[in-house]
Amino acid sequence: MSFAPPPSPSVRRVFSVEAAREDFPILRTKIHNNVPLVYLDNAATTQKPRAVIGALEQFFTSFNANIDRGVHYLSGIATDHYAYARARVAKRLNAAKPEEVIFTRGATEAVNLVAASWGGAFLKAGDEILISGMEHHANIVPWQMIAAAKGAVLKVAPITAEGALDLPALESLLNERTAMVAVSHMSNVLGTVNPAKEIVKLVRAKTRAKVLLDGAQAFAHMRVDVRDLDCDFYVFSAHKVYGPTGIGALYGKAAILESMPPYQTGGDMVLKVSFEKTTFRAPPQRFEAGTPAIAEAFALTAALDYLDSWDWDAVHAHEQDLLTYATQLLEAIPGVRIYGHAPGKGAVVSFTLEGVHPHDVGTILDSKGVAIRAGHHCAQPLMGLLGVNATARASFALYNTRAEVDVLADAVAGVSKMFNA
Repeated sequence: MSFAPPPSPSVRRVFSVEAAREDFPILRTKIHNNVPLVYLDNAATTQKPRAVIGALEQFFTSFNANIDRGVHYLSGIATDHYAYARARVAKRLNAAKPEEVIFTRGATEAVNLVAASWGGAFLKAGDEILISGMEHHANIVPWQMIAAAKGAVLKVAPITAEGALDLPALESLLNERTAMVAVSHMSNVLGTVNPAKEIVKLVRAKTRAKVLLDGAQAFAHMRVDVRDLDCDFYVFSAHKVYGPTGIGALYGKAAILESMPPYQTGGDMVLKVSFEKTTFRAPPQRFEAGTPAIAEAFALTAALDYLDSWDWDAVHAHEQDLLTYATQLLEAIPGVRIYGHAPGKGAVVSFTLEGVHPHDVGTILDSKGVAIRAGHHCAQPLMGLLGVNATARASFALYNTRAEVDVLADAVAGVSKMFNA
């Protein structure tokens, strides 16, 4: 018997934040002397709807088994689910075929895979790798490592005072030595949404370089069409898109993946093994050594189905309303400075409060039930460019409300009064 997966949603619900909140059990949590939780750390990880939680439970209670290798019933069901999850991600990305999707542990491993496999095979001494000044460590350190190993040069495109990527400066850095351009689709600190399609066109016009887009932040907030973008690689993590931890995906153009050697070796990624020689399977299996995150792939499918069940234009409008409202309220508080004012930015507000360390801001807000992130956000080079060691960051999701923004602003205003009385 073969499992026939259900089709992805074709009829979308009218968006209602009240209805959305009912889908997330954790939002009813109370902390610190019965204070309601206000969760505004969505850029770090999103909460999970019942559909995702239920999918994990369903997998482990109904068809838990390893995939590909087994001939028994449960293995067949699990294998079908895993294959469907790949096809579902490919559909969400508008990849040309499911084989262009490789499951990884997350966006970080996906970047490392490209750097180690593609970079290890094709980078040469003197080649240049171009990133931007707003990158997460996960899109900096792998390129530093492979550049050092291959004798390549890492270059950095600057950002403007408002936190946008300086496109003329990026274009001026492109030349015949440029081999890879790896940039964030959306900044996890500034909220800046980079003009990915325009960047790819600039790269194509002046170089033969490959383009990798880090979609860890963008994928939860916008539609991503990799064929329209014409990027060579795209990465994202499931846990930032209402899915489980421990899984993410790398999209790569089929011809490029075919040219790349394995990233890790072991079981299931091999075609034939002898003591003298090993031959490897075609992508994507070539890059998925060992037992994969099968249950998590099934739950990722549920997360994508959940997201696509809503009217996306309405969800985007809601998140932008929260961003605008939060920016207005926070800017009215004495001593607050917001970082990142690029037009069209995503629902992220990073700020400092004069005279107060961001960690103190975060700790005091936590006592009020408000969960934000405080620190360098795995973007220390960007902090240096901004002239700070850390910021506080509030980031919004489809289940957040204006009332929660009010709680945030009141709490920050309270901290301001406490330290500046």
